[in-house]
Amino acid sequence: MSHHLLLIIHLLSATIWVGGHLLLVFGFLPQALKEKNQNIILDYERKYEPVGMTALVLLVITGILMAYKYGVNIEYWFQFETPIEKVVSTKLALLLLTVLFALSAQFRVLPKLEKNAEKLPEMTFHILLVTIIGVLMVVFGSFVRYGGL
Repeated sequence: MSHHLLLIIHLLSATIWVGGHLLLVFGFLPQALKEKNQNIILDYERKYEPVGMTALVLLVITGILMAYKYGVNIEYWFQFETPIEKVVSTKLALLLLTVLFALSAQFRVLPKLEKNAEKLPEMTFHILLVTIIGVLMVVFGSFVRYGGL
């Protein structure tokens, strides 16, 4: 697959992933907190999750394929030696954080949130961090255009 096609898929997937989280943060979260209504968040999550998770999987696949095209194979990950490898390793570290927060939300916070609106602050923390991490991944990805970090 050409680098350009990988990049287009990667950028569209990032738009869905990060955009969906920004919409959640700015469009739905304030209302849920104001009304103390966890169902606003839960309803959004149910609708967004199939699209968002597909976008995340595509981001991972296209990101790894593009890293390989730049010569950053798995044996170079987390070495922080070359400018492009620094970007790849930083984004991989941020991805691992995202996965940890997603697992925590999915198996620990969401089951409790369904029964108790008092878990909204904890879910808010997870939502905000995953959103910030997503934005940071976009910013770090933009450095590839300039040769890396």
